[in-house]
Amino acid sequence: MLNSDTIQQFAAMNKQIQTLQNRASQTILDQDYQIGLALATLLAKGHLLIEDLPGVGKTTLARTLAKLLGLDFQRIQCTSDLLPGDILGARVFESGSERFRFHPGPIFSQVLLVDEINRATPKTQSGLLEAMAEGQVTIDRESHPLPAPFFVIATQNTLEQAGTYPLPDSELDRFLTCFSLGHPSREAEKLLLQGRERDEIIRELEPVSDASKIIRMQDGISGIHASNSIIEYVQDILQETRSNTNFLSGLSPRAGLALLKTSRSWAFLQGRDYVIPEDVQATMPYIVRHRLTLKDTLSPAGHLEQIKAILEQVPIP
Repeated sequence: MLNSDTIQQFAAMNKQIQTLQNRASQTILDQDYQIGLALATLLAKGHLLIEDLPGVGKTTLARTLAKLLGLDFQRIQCTSDLLPGDILGARVFESGSERFRFHPGPIFSQVLLVDEINRATPKTQSGLLEAMAEGQVTIDRESHPLPAPFFVIATQNTLEQAGTYPLPDSELDRFLTCFSLGHPSREAEKLLLQGRERDEIIRELEPVSDASKIIRMQDGISGIHASNSIIEYVQDILQETRSNTNFLSGLSPRAGLALLKTSRSWAFLQGRDYVIPEDVQATMPYIVRHRLTLKDTLSPAGHLEQIKAILEQVPIP
């Protein structure tokens, strides 16, 4: 059970996050599940990768969440000529003081949208690794802490598109969750076409939270109780992927930690201070989607179905 908060405090935090979800759903139509996954990722102190075609609302999701959360927001458009210094910042010589001074780049924000990350070269992609893993940037042997909370939302085009560079496994593993938004339903798309521009709606949004409240929620997530049976259930899932001949290799222990953290966050979003098997099942496909490689090439939908099939093989506690 939660150790750091009383039941009353837990209820207040949950009410706030539910308000945030409801407001986001009014702007991002027909994507309630994905909004919940994005918030679960943030509360678990992770980062999010969205794989999809242009124009389905990836940037809208990032901007909406940043505005409602009351957090600083920056956007980086990746191109083949983008350099690591364009993201991280650089030391610049100032003639007045006759010394070098560090000028921070756009990564020094609380919500960072890295748009079309796989259009950047591998060298530029690697510039994000330390920031995502350790919450700091090192320039000329001097470390600069990033603001808290720090949440990276990266978007990735399908690799079939021209001018893309596949993300290496080491960088993919830095993303806690990965999902696609897909096209809205016909009804939701009609409302979108009939309604106002999304940019106008986002500008009018009022924050329902702030950085200090988000940090308190993040700290409280670690107190969500996961029983021994839940931990063994996660282990069984890991083992099933390692023995499954459809995949090149199974999940690592780090993937198990990621699954457990996100399951705790999902339980919090459901208003519980304990994890149940349904929390693990709800988040598992999006924790392992970018960590498991099939031996035979399938469409993204086929890949996801193979991953979901793993859950059918593992007994529920």
